[in-house]
Amino acid sequence: MSQPEYGETWVYEGIVGAVPGIDLTQRVALVLQFLLFESAVLLLGWYYNRWSAVVAGTVAVIVTTVGSAQMVRIARRIRGERIPVSYRKFLFASNIEVVLTVFAFSALITYLFAFDRSLIESLLGTDQPAPAVYLFLIIIWDVCYRIGAAWWSSVAGLWRSVQHRFDGETRQNLRRADMETAAFGLVQLAFVPFLLDEPLLLGLLVGHVCAVLIVTALAIVLCRPPERHPTASL
Repeated sequence: MSQPEYGETWVYEGIVGAVPGIDLTQRVALVLQFLLFESAVLLLGWYYNRWSAVVAGTVAVIVTTVGSAQMVRIARRIRGERIPVSYRKFLFASNIEVVLTVFAFSALITYLFAFDRSLIESLLGTDQPAPAVYLFLIIIWDVCYRIGAAWWSSVAGLWRSVQHRFDGETRQNLRRADMETAAFGLVQLAFVPFLLDEPLLLGLLVGHVCAVLIVTALAIVLCRPPERHPTASL
């Protein structure tokens, strides 16, 4: 996998590219990501007879894998020579998506273990086995990271559209990246069926996706061409 410059990658890309002695294509990295997590979900689901958790876990693995692919496509589109360095640094080098992930993950785990254990008990049972909890937490972190990345990508896109102007080809490419961000958010609605009995989590998820769509739509609308200065009259 060819490596972009430091400060111009998602944390996800940095981790994949940092494994010493291994040079994976993006497609192979995505396939391995899916197979590794899905195998663990199936193995623990079978061993502990938690088949309801297998369904939810499989959906989560699919969402995170699709999210990884969308993150790579978004990054590809905004690494062009005509894209302002300030925008690329704002999106990637700040690692704000990780900060958002920490907040989302901490809030979700606090809710699941301290306020309402019904969801985790429906998935893992009342006596949650340690290996299953371990895998559950890793997958939840992965999901929260995709949520944080979708939100930050939309906010960074809006900032870019307000601060800069672009020619036709570059503007079209950035709008496609914004549409990838919108799709990135929409994919996360796959969790809705598992949250029908959790109105707070359901509301937060739908609210998050709506916010991503609204902010991304503004980024697309405000992505403008350069100003044309009238030729001075002689």
